[in-house]
Amino acid sequence: MEDQKSNVDNLIPKVTGIGGIFFFSDNPQETKDWYAKNLGFEMSDWGTSSFESRDLNKPEEINSLQWSPFKKGDEYFSPSKKDFMINYRVQNIEGLETQLKENGVTILDEIATYDYGKFLHIMDAEGNKIELWEPA
Repeated sequence: MEDQKSNVDNLIPKVTGIGGIFFFSDNPQETKDWYAKNLGFEMSDWGTSSFESRDLNKPEEINSLQWSPFKKGDEYFSPSKKDFMINYRVQNIEGLETQLKENGVTILDEIATYDYGKFLHIMDAEGNKIELWEPA
C-alpha cells in the first residue's frame, strides 16, 4: 500500500526542490574565480558549481543544485528585468504545465527535452523568470 501511495505522490505536479541559482554579474569569470578561491567552489566545464544533496524521503537519490553567474544583461533571463533566476526541480512537468495554463500563468516556451531532463520557463506574478526542470 505504501508503494502505491509513493507512486501516486510522484505523479503530483509540483516543485520538489531548488535546482539552480543564476544571477547577473559584471564579470562572471572574476566572480567564479573569487568564489573558487575564497569559498572553495568547484567549477564544472559549463562554468557552474554543483552542490549535491540527498532527498530525506529517498536517501538513495542524489540531487544537485547548480550555481552560476551570467554576464549582466544575458538574454537567457529575458523577458525578466531582474538580476536573478531560480531553477526549481519539479516532478510531472507536463501535468504542472497544464495546471499553470489553467491558472493563467505566463508560459514562455514549450517543454524542451534533453539528456539531463525537461525544461519549461514561466513568469511569476512579480515578473521573475522561473526555470522549471524535471531531471531525467
